[in-house]
Amino acid sequence: MHPINVAPHTEIPGEKTHVGTSLVDTAASTIQSFGPTKQIHQHLCAFHFYADDMTRQVEAHHYCGHQNEEMRQCLIYDRPEADARLIGVEYIVTEKLFLTLPDSEKPMWHSHEYEVKSGVLFLPGVPGPVERQDLEKVAKTYGKTIHFWQVDRGDQLPLGLPQVMMALTRDGQLYPNLAKEVESRYGVSFQKERENRAYMEGLSLGIHPKANAGGVGLKTVVREIECKPSGHPTLEPIPRVFV
Repeated sequence: MHPINVAPHTEIPGEKTHVGTSLVDTAASTIQSFGPTKQIHQHLCAFHFYADDMTRQVEAHHYCGHQNEEMRQCLIYDRPEADARLIGVEYIVTEKLFLTLPDSEKPMWHSHEYEVKSGVLFLPGVPGPVERQDLEKVAKTYGKTIHFWQVDRGDQLPLGLPQVMMALTRDGQLYPNLAKEVESRYGVSFQKERENRAYMEGLSLGIHPKANAGGVGLKTVVREIECKPSGHPTLEPIPRVFV
């Protein structure tokens, strides 16, 4: 079986960045602190698929930082190069925090146990022994992922609705040629790493039955509703809004 949608790196429409813009950017970067992005401490590579269509599989590069020991947040790009497109975000929480979520929320979160133990989630360039120290923790977490840019369709700009994404949960889901291409590019072996990670433990209570979309598909939709008025007398009411 071969992937139907392999993300092409399409040209983004618009003029090239002007020299003046670059000069302003350079000046600003020497003055501003960029506190949130400086918290990014690791790069993970994995695969996501659309929650309503497993045939649409996307290589996802996560740049993550810890909020605390039980939560980290990640910016997701389509590739690790400087011209990468920001395609989504992921929030990662421990099993303990996941269990505090309302049952209506849990289906939007996916488990990481299979991704880690199968070897398909990895930290590019990081030596195995160091990598595995962190992935021992990741194997016991859940993630909530939203993609805004459907690069697998070749979209030149982020079009359409934000999409809930899911992660691999068992053998036979990831397209073999997609796996081989990534293994070749990064010089890794998913099978060898699976063997190296065989000792790892997963979620202490097992994968929650409502996680991973509860075994069904999830699709983001739009519906028209009345917009709640602001209540401020000087503001004109807006009759409707799309959400």
